[in-house]
Amino acid sequence: MAVIDAHTHVLTEDMIGSIARAVPSLAPKLMRLDDEAGILEILDVRQNPFPRAAWDLERRFADMAAQRVDVHVVCNIPHTFLYEADAGAADTVSEIQNEAIGALCRRHPSRFIGLATAAMQDPARAAVTLERAVTKHGLRGLHLGSNIGGRNLDEPALDAVWEVADRHGLFVLVHPHKVVAAERMRSYYLTNLIGNPLETTIAAASLVFGGVIERHPGIRFCLSHAGGFVPYQAGRFWHGWRVRPEPKARLKGDPAESLDRLLYDSITHAPGALRFLLEEVGAERVVFGTDYPFDMGTTRGVEEVEEAIADAGARDAILSGNARRLFAAPGEG
Repeated sequence: MAVIDAHTHVLTEDMIGSIARAVPSLAPKLMRLDDEAGILEILDVRQNPFPRAAWDLERRFADMAAQRVDVHVVCNIPHTFLYEADAGAADTVSEIQNEAIGALCRRHPSRFIGLATAAMQDPARAAVTLERAVTKHGLRGLHLGSNIGGRNLDEPALDAVWEVADRHGLFVLVHPHKVVAAERMRSYYLTNLIGNPLETTIAAASLVFGGVIERHPGIRFCLSHAGGFVPYQAGRFWHGWRVRPEPKARLKGDPAESLDRLLYDSITHAPGALRFLLEEVGAERVVFGTDYPFDMGTTRGVEEVEEAIADAGARDAILSGNARRLFAAPGEG
């Protein structure tokens, strides 16, 4: 059984150099601290520490072996979504990353599967970039921020992107980005501890009640960090739809039908929470993920799944089988 980690990030020094040459104003600045980490700055974001494994492939391979992971599904770091930047410049940065991730997957086809990024603030341009990422660079899905410059994922203009993703049956990893109410969560790292799962929850609710999932059944939306608060609050979503008119404004059918098509990664940091997720959505809708290489991810992902889940079939589905099915190339099983 090949263990597939469906949630990992990459930003190599070659990518940084290519961005710096093409779009100096959006170039990430990497300052090394020591052998383990550096500081990354891009626009108004400062990531400290920025782990060496994000840019060092040999370190990544060593970590994969130590963590008993065979395949990484790799995507850009959320700092390079750049949805707030000029769309043309952000699109150039997206294309550089997509091309580089595609090349990485071709060099190491047994170790990497790639996801694209796109300048979603210009949906028409993003649709073209995503189409190219799939047909030219061989990427198998889209890495998507939870909001686009403060706008939710039910914006009608985004249908241009959803149509491409639907036609190709893409896996879309929804990741928190630029969290809401950040000014109230500056202390205690709450922007991540609470803000990230809240962002994912808002994104999921927008996809459900905005009818995006209903209208685009071919897209496999996957929620980062075990779905934020969605598994715990799905009953409240359904109850609100039943008793209030507002949730019916754009959704034609029962929200349970859209909720039942959402996927989740396995990052809960607690065995009881992972077992609850499986009870609520079923093992067939959970993929293994670690958020590698960031410190709010996990380095014990395989062990955490093994310790939390007694059923061998469910463990195998989460660690390998579900991702094999989701990322199967045309003609593969």
